Parts: sequence; structure tokens; C-alpha cells
Amino acid sequence: MKSQKTTGRNVDPETVEGFGDEWSRFDQTHLDREEAKAMFDGYFRIFPWGRLDENSVGFDLGCGSGRWAKIVAPRVGILHLIDASAEAIAVARRNLAASMNCVFHVAAVDQISLPDESMDFGYSLGVLHHVPDTQRGIRDCVKKLKPGAPFLVYLYYRFDNRPGWFRAIWRISDFGRKRIARFGYPLRNAVSQVIAGTVYWPLARASLLLEKLKMNVEHLPLSAYRDRSFYSMRTDALDRFGTSLEQRFTRLEIQNMMEAAGLERVEFSELAPYWCALGYRKKSPGRDR
Repeated sequence: MKSQKTTGRNVDPETVEGFGDEWSRFDQTHLDREEAKAMFDGYFRIFPWGRLDENSVGFDLGCGSGRWAKIVAPRVGILHLIDASAEAIAVARRNLAASMNCVFHVAAVDQISLPDESMDFGYSLGVLHHVPDTQRGIRDCVKKLKPGAPFLVYLYYRFDNRPGWFRAIWRISDFGRKRIARFGYPLRNAVSQVIAGTVYWPLARASLLLEKLKMNVEHLPLSAYRDRSFYSMRTDALDRFGTSLEQRFTRLEIQNMMEAAGLERVEFSELAPYWCALGYRKKSPGRDR
């Protein structure tokens, strides 16, 4: 595959290959159903389900293994699953083999073949911070929405709601990520699994213990994993430390990008994961409101 610099495309080939490897290793078939639902609710708590029905058509941009699509598909008419990785799409096809209303596309965000202004909803969770131009990626998603349709996005946050010491710890971890991401895929996976066992699990379980002692663990590193399985920790450790391209944004930067892409009435979830944001495609001048 050619590089972004050569093609001018809004995709990083190495990152795409990395996620293909990740979803092949962690296809989410071992993820507990209740845990998956709890994670799903965290992302979708601000999504306006009341606006959709059995005839609604929408898209999942960067569907990965299809773990979120598996919960969305039964609620809508047609769901388009889009991912730049053919390996990821193959996993999603297997995971959603029983869902007859899913359509699969191997395509980057700047290659979405759906007609403009054709979708009743869309979402992209944990994806657009892994493309070279996040602003452009949001804009390409919004173009596919009907006027007034909702779009849910989750982008890595820049710890703008965290104390300084928390950000300092992250900078140390990011130093490690940039070096680990240079390894070949088998070594990336091996190192990430060691990190899951020696960092994620101890810190997460320590937070769980402290929470049971009635202590506030909100600002403790990796406290979000305190009630997660080790399988989720292993998956996310590979996601976090095995990805070569990662960008982070403040809440204000995300709002500005969404509004610049043609979304309005932007709102944020006030709970983790940060930041989940929802907006609605602006209606063109002259359309009835």
C-alpha cells in the first residue's frame, strides 16, 4: 500500500494493517455479553434512539470487529459497516453472520460509497483520531447524513478534565507507545499483553478495591477498567500501544471540528469514555425546520 504522502488519501496504511491484526487476534467472541452491553451503553448514552425505527438506515464508520454493530443492527432497518481493513471486515462478517440487515464495505473514510445525504444516522467510535486529518474525516461522514440526522463520535481526549500529574503519566506512556508501535505485529502484541498483565490489571483491580472502600477513584489511572475483564484489557492494551498514528483533542477542539463539518446542537457525554459527542447535520437554507 502506498503512503499517505504519496496518495494524498486520508488513511494511514500501517495503522489500518495494525487494526486488521488486532481484530484478527481479538475478534471479541470471548467478550462477555453483559460487559459488551455495559461498554456499548457508555458510548451510546447520549444517542437519540427515539429518532430511529425499524426502517432507519445508517452507518458504522470504522466498524472493526462489529462489536457495536451487533447491538445496533437489531434496532434499525439497514446498517452499513465500513472499515478500511479487509481483515476487520472479514471478522465483522463472521460476527454478524446472523444479521441479514448488515451491508459490508471495505473503504477508508474518504472512500465511503454511500450517496450523500442518504443516511438517517451514523457513528464512528474510536476511529477518526487514527486518520491523518480528523477534521476532514468528520466532514466526510457528515456528508452522508440526511439534514437533521444524528452523528455520534468518540475521539481520544487530551486529558483536559484531568489534573496535571495525570497528564504527566500519560506523556510517559505515550513515549513508550511510539516505540512499541515500531515493532513488528507479533512483538507489538507480545509487549502489549505483558503491559495488560503487569500494568492494566493491577491498577484496575486496585481501583476496584479502593472503590469498595468508598474512595473516589475517578482520577486514578486505568480506573475505567476496574470492572472490565482481562480480555478487554488485553484488547485495549494492543489498541493503545500497537497503533502508530494517534491524535488527541480537547472538548472544545472536538466541538469546533464538528461544527465546522456541518453539525449543530453538539452535546457531550459528561461521563467516561471521554470524549463522546453527538451532533445533528445542519439543514440546508430553505428547508423546513
